Amino acid sequence: MIPSKRSAVALALALIATAIAGAQAAPAVPGLPAPYVDRHASGEGARHGGVFVTSTISDPRTFNPIVAQETSSTAALAPVFDGLVVGDFVTGEIEPALAESWTLSPDKRTWTFRLRRGVTWHDGRPFTAADVDFTLRAIFADGVITSYKDILTYEGKRLEWKVIDPHTIALTTPVSVGIFLRQVGFTIVPKHKLEDALNRGAAAFNQFWSVGTPAREIVGTGGYTMAQYVPGQRIVYTRWSGYWKVDGKGNRLPYLTRLVSLIVPNLDQSRLKFQARETDLYGTRPREFAEFQARAARENFTIFDGPETYSTEFVTLNVNPAGVSGAKLAWFSDVRFRRALNHAIDRGAVIQQVYAGRATPAWSPVSIGNRLYHNPRVQQYPYDLARAQQLLAEAGFRRDGATGPLRDAQGNAVEFMLSTNGENNDRVAIGNIVRHDWEKLGIKVTFAPEAFNALVARLTSSYRWDAIIIGFTGSIEPGAGGRNVWLSSGSLHMWWPRQEKPATTWEAEVDRIFDQVVQEPDQAKRRAMYARWQEIIAEQVPLMHFANTKTQPSVRNTLGNVKTGLGGVVSPNDILYFKEPVRR
Repeated sequence: MIPSKRSAVALALALIATAIAGAQAAPAVPGLPAPYVDRHASGEGARHGGVFVTSTISDPRTFNPIVAQETSSTAALAPVFDGLVVGDFVTGEIEPALAESWTLSPDKRTWTFRLRRGVTWHDGRPFTAADVDFTLRAIFADGVITSYKDILTYEGKRLEWKVIDPHTIALTTPVSVGIFLRQVGFTIVPKHKLEDALNRGAAAFNQFWSVGTPAREIVGTGGYTMAQYVPGQRIVYTRWSGYWKVDGKGNRLPYLTRLVSLIVPNLDQSRLKFQARETDLYGTRPREFAEFQARAARENFTIFDGPETYSTEFVTLNVNPAGVSGAKLAWFSDVRFRRALNHAIDRGAVIQQVYAGRATPAWSPVSIGNRLYHNPRVQQYPYDLARAQQLLAEAGFRRDGATGPLRDAQGNAVEFMLSTNGENNDRVAIGNIVRHDWEKLGIKVTFAPEAFNALVARLTSSYRWDAIIIGFTGSIEPGAGGRNVWLSSGSLHMWWPRQEKPATTWEAEVDRIFDQVVQEPDQAKRRAMYARWQEIIAEQVPLMHFANTKTQPSVRNTLGNVKTGLGGVVSPNDILYFKEPVRR
C-alpha cells in the first residue's frame, strides 16, 4: 500500500468517454490554459496568507518519491508532488490532476491521458509527457526499489506506454483492468532532475534525493516547494504561486503561505504542541476524545467525532527464511501457533486501556470504516487462553509445569523479540499488553521498541526481525493500492516479501484473487472476491489485527474550509485558509 487515498465507489470503466470528473467550468487564469477548479474551495471568505503548523513523529527516510515506501517519507513529499489523477477526499471519486482528461479504447486496455497544459515544475521547466515516460521507466528499471512496480504489474506482465505528443501519453495494460484509474495516482517526477541518476544505475537512483539533499533541490509540481529540512526538528514548505489548481472564484491555490511540519519524539509531544497552541491540527487519540471535547470551546478548536479510520494496526511474525531460521521459523510457519497467539491477545484490554472504548475488535485486513468491502463474517479469535493452549498442544508444544517455559516438540524453549516504533506511544502500550498476554502461555517475549525508520529498514532490507507491531494506511479499493502487500511477490508482503513463487497454497489463491479483482469492472463481483481474500487472511493469520479505531481530529477554529472525509481525513492543506491574519 502506498499511503495516498480513497473512494466510496469504483468508477473506472464508467469513464470510457473523455472524463473530467467533477470539474467546474474553469475561469481564465493567465499562463494556465487548463486550471482545475477544486470543488471544495468556493473562494467565499477565503484569503491568502498564514503559516499552517502540524507535527509528525518521524523524520523522512528519503526525498525520492519513487523509492519511498513508508509514511514518514510519503507524507513529507505529499505537498510537493502530484499524480495523473487523485481521489476526492470526501467522495473518493477519481479527479483529474496532472492529467486533465482521459479516454479508454474499445478493447478496454489502452488509456490515453491528455496532460494539463501550462503546468511547470518548481524550477520553471515545463511538465510534459516526457516526465511521465521517465517516471514509468524509473519504476520498471531493474534494481529500483519501489512499490509502484507491484501495483502496475498484471499477471506477471508490466504496464506498457507510449508518448503520443508532448501533452498526451497512452498507457496499455496486458489485460483489461477495471480499477485502473485507482492505480495511476503514482507520483510523477521530473526527468530533467533524475535522469542522470537513473542512467548511472539503480543503486545511484535509489540513493538520489536522499534526505541529505538541499531541500530546494527537490522539485515537484505540487502546491508547495520544500524550503528547509532540519533533521529532528522541522520541514518547512513555501507556497508555489504557479500551482495548477484554483478556487471557484479563479484564485490560485493554495491559500496558505507556508507549511511547517514539526518533528517531535512521540505522540505525547504532538499533543503537547497542540495544547501549547504551537500547532493547528492534531490527530487526537481515542482515549483523549472526552477530555478534548470538554476543552474545545474554551481553547478555540473543534474536535470531530469521526468515523473509523481506514488504517489498520497489527502484529506479524516473520516467516522469511532470509530473516529467521531453525526452530523459530518452524514455529512462525505453523498456522496453529499463529492462531494460538491470536487467541491469546486480549483485545478488550487494548480497546479499553489504549483506545478508551472508541474501537471495536478487528479480525479482517479491511477496516469496518470501509463499508463497501469490509467482510464481517470472517473467522474470529476471541480472547481464550484455554483455546490457545489447546492449539499449541495440537502443534506439539508443551509447558514445563504451570509456570514453566513453553517448549516445542524438540524441547526448544519458545522465545523471540517483539518490536515496534517507539515514537508511537499507542503501539508501545499495545506491545506491552501483547507481551504480557503471550507470556501467559509460557513464551518469553523481549519487547524492544525502536525508531520507525530503523524498523522499516529491517522490514524491507535486512529482514532480521521476529515479530513486529506496525500498521498500514488503508484505501477504499484494496486491489488498487494493496498489491505490493498482498501479492506474494510484493515488496511489502510483510511476513515474506518478494517471493519468486507463492510459498503456500493460500498465498497462491490470494495472488489469483488480486490478479482477477483488478480486471473486474463489476463492483459486486469485486466485493465477493475481497470477501474471500479476507476469509483467507483471517484463517491463515499472517497478520493479527487489533482494533478498528474511531477518528477524532482536532483543528483550530482560526482555520476555514475545514471538512472531514473518508476515513476521518481532514481537508487537504491546499484548500485550508486562515479566517483572519495570523502571525507566528
